[in-house]
Amino acid sequence: MSHNILVKRQFGHRARLALSPAGIRAADDQAHAARAMWNLLHAWWQMMPKEKRTLANADAAIRQARKDIDFLAVLPAQAAQAVLKTYFQAWKNCWDGRADAPNFKGRFRTVMSVDIPQGRDLNITRVHRRWGMVNLPKVGRVRFRWTKDLPVGKRADAGNRITGARLIKDALGWHIAFRVQTLQGNPEPHEGPDIGIDVGVTVPLALSDGETYEHGEWLTEKEKDRLLHLERRAAQRKQHRKHGERTSRRLQRTYDQIAELRAKAKRRALDWQHRTTTAIARTYGTVVVEALTITNMVKSARGTVEEPGKNVAQKSGLNRSISGEAWGRTVTMLAYKTAQLGGTLVKVPAPGTSRRCSACGFTTPGSRESQAVFVCKNPDCGWSGNADHNAARNVLHLYRMGLALVPAAGRAVVRRAKRVKPAAAR
Repeated sequence: MSHNILVKRQFGHRARLALSPAGIRAADDQAHAARAMWNLLHAWWQMMPKEKRTLANADAAIRQARKDIDFLAVLPAQAAQAVLKTYFQAWKNCWDGRADAPNFKGRFRTVMSVDIPQGRDLNITRVHRRWGMVNLPKVGRVRFRWTKDLPVGKRADAGNRITGARLIKDALGWHIAFRVQTLQGNPEPHEGPDIGIDVGVTVPLALSDGETYEHGEWLTEKEKDRLLHLERRAAQRKQHRKHGERTSRRLQRTYDQIAELRAKAKRRALDWQHRTTTAIARTYGTVVVEALTITNMVKSARGTVEEPGKNVAQKSGLNRSISGEAWGRTVTMLAYKTAQLGGTLVKVPAPGTSRRCSACGFTTPGSRESQAVFVCKNPDCGWSGNADHNAARNVLHLYRMGLALVPAAGRAVVRRAKRVKPAAAR
């Protein structure tokens, strides 16, 4: 590791909070106030002329709103300033072409969150091996699960410290995500071998060297039975609700229980993805993946009334399986983890990788006899093997032939200007 050049990095560490019922109500009130502050800012932005849409004018507007509207006062002043900065950053991202324009935040479609921008306000201490304590503005001292060492006390210095946090509520309750800033030296180039990766549904990750990374079901049989029971109960209770009628407490409770099980499955999937991508980034120097357009792959086959689609139910099930594997999230993790370890992630064109024979290089019809078996129909070849590993070797072959599309050496890839050729693969 080279230490002559230091770069500043931000990492997030998420931990579960043990809030009391009063603390939960206080955090909920702050999150609702933050959402209302965003909506008021958006309304103010739409009413103001362009020349008056400045940060100073917006700051004066939210200060006056906190005085005039009582429930906005539950939101700490620094959290209100964070909402303001986030809103202006959203417009900047829109103008730069990185995101859509900001809009109103709905009550049931928005993740409840509250920002704590100052790390010194947290006053983090470790109670014992499993729990720590943190100070939350206008909530008090709260315990949280200590699952990872944090730079607090003697461990904190100018190059490794907590700069802030964010409270986030999901189906499993309130959590705190710490922002940890650390100075790291630029890594030396990774000397590991090149590897091609083919993603799939039956075999999530197949590598060109014959290695596979698989996982089981994210929910146990008992949990899947309970999820099916809750979904049937929700459908039954929904039948008795009139159109436009407010959701009953019983139905809302059923929805919450369904969300808890789905959040548990997602957390297990994230854990598997993190462990798998870390192992790949540590082992290989150059990771080559297909440039898949996943949004097009999961489009519905329903069609129209005039031209109805075919095999709609089968395509719907395939779409759910593809979305459940979260291939895009896996590639994103591989991109920033390989960059941190001195490696490179490269994307190559996807068409034809599953139909081409990696031994002779020919594409003959019917070579892929099943999901797992590939038998080359070329009379001069006749090679047979695992179809997923064959596709992974073809992915690596495209990279070695210089057909790389997008070198993705970090979390964010800068968009190329028009009429500029892509960077050549190394």
